Parts: sequence; C-alpha cells; structure tokens
Amino acid sequence: MKDGFIKVACGSIEVQVCGINHNKELIKNRMLQAHERKVNLLVLPELCLSSYSGGDLFYSQLLLEKSREALLELAQYSQNLYPVTIVGVPLKYQDKLYNCAAVLSKGKILGIAAKTYLPNHSEFYEMRQFSSAQNLPDKAFINLNGEEIPFGSNLIFAHESLSAYTFGVEICEDLWSAEPISDRLALQGAHIILNPSASDELIGKADYRRLLIQSTSARLFAGYAYANASSSESTQDMVYSSHHLIAQNGTLLAENKPFSTNELLVGDIDVQLLAAERHKNTSFRPQAGGRFITFAQEMRQTALDTLPVPNPFVPQNERILGERAAVILDIQSHGLAKRLAHTHAQTAVIGISGGIDSTLALLVAARAMALLNRPNSDIVAVTMPCFGTTARTKSNAVKLCEQLQTTLYTVDITKAVRQHFADIGHDESILNVTYENSQARERTQVLMDIANKTNGLVIGTGDLSELALGWATYNGDHMSMYGVNASIPKTLARYIIGYEAAHAEKALADILQDILATPVSPELLPVDEKGEMSQKTEDLVGPYELHDFFLYHLLRFGFTPSKIYRLACLAYPQYDAKTILHWLEVFHRRFFNQQFKRSCLPDGPKVGSVSLSPRGDWRMPSDAVSALWLEEIQNLQKSLQN
Repeated sequence: MKDGFIKVACGSIEVQVCGINHNKELIKNRMLQAHERKVNLLVLPELCLSSYSGGDLFYSQLLLEKSREALLELAQYSQNLYPVTIVGVPLKYQDKLYNCAAVLSKGKILGIAAKTYLPNHSEFYEMRQFSSAQNLPDKAFINLNGEEIPFGSNLIFAHESLSAYTFGVEICEDLWSAEPISDRLALQGAHIILNPSASDELIGKADYRRLLIQSTSARLFAGYAYANASSSESTQDMVYSSHHLIAQNGTLLAENKPFSTNELLVGDIDVQLLAAERHKNTSFRPQAGGRFITFAQEMRQTALDTLPVPNPFVPQNERILGERAAVILDIQSHGLAKRLAHTHAQTAVIGISGGIDSTLALLVAARAMALLNRPNSDIVAVTMPCFGTTARTKSNAVKLCEQLQTTLYTVDITKAVRQHFADIGHDESILNVTYENSQARERTQVLMDIANKTNGLVIGTGDLSELALGWATYNGDHMSMYGVNASIPKTLARYIIGYEAAHAEKALADILQDILATPVSPELLPVDEKGEMSQKTEDLVGPYELHDFFLYHLLRFGFTPSKIYRLACLAYPQYDAKTILHWLEVFHRRFFNQQFKRSCLPDGPKVGSVSLSPRGDWRMPSDAVSALWLEEIQNLQKSLQN
C-alpha cells in the first residue's frame, strides 16, 4: 500500500455445483493463499459459494439458507486475515433473490453489492431466479445475523487513511451493458473496480472480454480486476475457463488465459497514478451519490508483482515498437511538411553532426520532402566542424547526407569562434561554459543565415531529454524555426533510427547503425591525443535511460522523488541505490533550474503523452524553487547512509 500500490488478486475455485460446504472450504484456502501473498483485495467469481450454474435449485430454501450460513462463516474466518475478500453469493431480500458479491474484512461483512443487469438471452436466463438491483432503495440494508449491512449497487469502499484506495463492485453483465455500473462507481469515487463474473467461453469471446476490460480501465482512469468462473461449473450447456484479467488505465497488468492453470492471478494497481490521471483530465467529472463504507487495513510496504518497466517511453513489444516508430515518423514528417508548405520555404536547413538527434531530424526531413513531392536536394545539411569534432562523427554525417542525396555544406567555424574569443577577451585555454557555448551559438548563427540565404527554415534537432535537463545552449542549439524532435526522448530516438535502419538499404543501414553505436556528445571540448571525443554527455549529466524514467513519472503522474526512486531501483537493478539517488538529484536540480529555456521553445509536434511545450503540456514558472523535491531526495540519501 505504500506509494499507492494495491495488490489485487483474482482466483477461481474447483466448485461443486451447489456443493456449499465443499466450495466454502476452497474459498477459505484461497483467502489464506491471498493472505500469504500479502494481497490487499481478493476477488472470487460470481456466485462461487453456491456455484453459478445452479439453475432452478436457486429456488431451494435449503441452498439459500446454507449459502447464507457459509457466508457468515467466511466472514468470521476473515478475522485474522489481511485481504479484503469479495465472494459471490445468492441472498434473499424482501422475498426476492439477488445475485450478490459480499465484501469481507476483519471478521465482518462490510457491504453487499447486488447485480443490476441480469442477462436473459441466448444461454442465460438469470431473470428466472434473480431480481435486479434496480428495484432496491438507494440506501437499502440487508439483515444478516441481526446486523444491518449496506446493500445495493452504489457501494464504494474507502480505506480509512489512504484516500485514493477506494473500490466498487460490479458483477459480470454489469460491465457488458450499455450503461455499465462501473461508470457510475468510478465517477462517484471508486479507483478500482472488482468484477466477480461467470462468463462462458466462446470463440472470440476472450479477445472481446480483454478489450472490454482494458478499454473500461482506460476510459475510467481505473484499475480493473475480473475474476471468472472455472470449468468446474456445470458443463450442461456452457463451459467456463477461469479467464482472469487485471488492468490499469488501459494497460493489461496480468492475465490468466482461458483454461490455463487455476492459480491466483496477482497484479499491483497504483491508485496514486489513477488519482493523478483523474486530477489532470478535466473531462473526468466526479458525481455525488455513492454510499461510502470505510474499512481498515494495515499500511504495508507492498512487494510488487507487477514490476515497473524500464524505458517507459519505449514499447516492450517489438511489433508494437515498430508500429509506434512508424506513427511517430508520420507525425514528425507531416508536421514539418505542413510548416514548410505554409511558409513557402524553399529549403529545410539542418545542422548535421553525425549524432542521434540530427540524424533523426534529417530522416524526418527526407520523409517530409517525399510528402511534398520535392527532392532531398531541398534539404540543406550543414556540418560545422570545430575543436571537438571527431573524424568518425564528421564522416558519418557526410556519408549520411550522400546516401540521402541532400545538399551538403561544410562550414568550419574554428576561425569564427577564435575571432569571437578575441572580441570578448576569452582565453581559449579556459575550457569553460563560454568556450562551449560560443561554438553552439556560432553554429546556430550559421544555420540561421544559411536559411535566410536559401529562403529556408532551420529545423531544430534537440530532443525531449535535453529539454528536460536544459542540456542545450540558450539561443544556440536551443533555438530553431521548427523543432521536429521536441517531444522525442533520447531513449526513444534510438529505436526510431533503428527502425529506419531495419527498413533501409544496406549502405544507409550501416551508417545508421554506426551512428547509434557512437557515444552521445556535444563535441564542444577538444579531441584527445588520439583524435577521439573527450566529452561524453552521459558521463556529465547521467544515463539518459534514468533521466527519461524520472521525467516520465514526474510529468505523467506527478510522482514524488521517493516513489520515483523506489520504482527506478526496481526497473534498473544494474544501478546501485546510491547512483540512482545521485542522478535523481541532478535531474530535479536541472529540471527546475533550466525551465527558462523551455519557456521560449520553438514550435514542434507532440508525439506522446509527455511533452514540455510551454504552449501545451507544461506551464511552469521559470523561478519555481526545487527545495521541496531536493529535501525529500536528501532525506533519502541520509536514510541510505544510515
């Protein structure tokens, strides 16, 4: 539960049809198993205490009485167990029978959710035995063993101290209807939806079920756990499959595929993440009307079963990654094509260094020219060697331009920079920020003037990672007339170039692969005695994979440094805790201090959920202080030392 992680489990049992005592004991086993796994919420299938497929035996008073007695026994059994458990059970209320899900915790029944939408078509005929929760009063109570227990379809269970830890229950068809109960529960405050279900297996139904649960969790900014009945239900007319699913905000966290092993399916739902998404999204409009029931559960540090993914900007699936790269290139190239056409620019001017960012910008420019039915010779690629330029990067830059058949200018800026040093009285032997930034600004001046000369636009090459860290020279490489990489993080840029390499002819592919293998560097300090680069960006500001991870979780969800640190330690075991904390501090310090550079960025296309455009996603005062964030990081560092 610490940091908002709620461990949710779905499980089915090998029911006996109407075998109450048998089913009760198996449910106890599941509850104990969930307790040992330190699960917060355990959801079991629809009517699992009696079995779903009882048919007209649901008219039996004996079956209903024994189900009621077994439920009370299970509630008592939960006394010393950690999980809150949701058990499917048939219960009568005012002479009508309801398909229910009882919520058990610490020896009590907290509340009982009743099913609203009863399928009465094709193979289903629930209306024959059951009544709908639509018929219940808004504040109904059911009497069990002399205790009045909240009853209905509008119950929301809220943890006593973790505000975002709230859940509601809908039952099977309640999700499949045109007006799902989960919609109302989410709008009334439930961050997690639990669904005890008995959904029979048919051709194609698993795919639809998966799509429905993922899309519901995305639409509601919710966690969703779906526990389906097992094949031990009656097979007279239908077969069930234990198809369990756990999703969060559109992402499938865990799945027990149809007819696979019948074990607990466990996933970690981050309710702080969900709350942050709802906070940010103005179209999510909370409603009143939910009946809140407070429950207690000890706050614990949750050992995560669902580990955070490294490189969150990069899809883990190779097929999806390829599709994503293609879409991103389309967004970038169409954005640039529109800008070139709108301004009647005769050329696209790009400073080409042989590095990742300028390579990606050049590839995008080539695609834009193809969209405009213009030759690549309308791309003016400019290489501007100076003190730190290596033979490798210069060679790759030239060869890349030759392969793409661009117009290539080479402007050696060494003399111009030295003249500038003389003009401002800077000693060339002092390799400080003046030494470096003078080169970056000279390069930008050259590009701007060539654009004026050729009636063109300067295409910016800086990426999202550099913007986050402020790793750009103000009014130098920080400035352009259109920044095509503005929302592409460094970790993603590599994969996009790799995608292009995979689809290119061998000569071009070889160049692209060598560019990817070259260390990232601004090449602003003199080369060493062997002519090799002496300045590597990641040695100075830290690994981009860590910074991109920090950036994603800070901007996307507003996570605290302590939570980002915890997630990074899990996602990147190759780094020790001290190293992660060091770069986390560097990130936050630079992110706050360098906002002034982001407040005046050129236009550029947004491609993903995280961007730093001052006109769109990120509007931060340039003089905001980082004290709160740095203090928390420093406290973490002290704890680590102790």
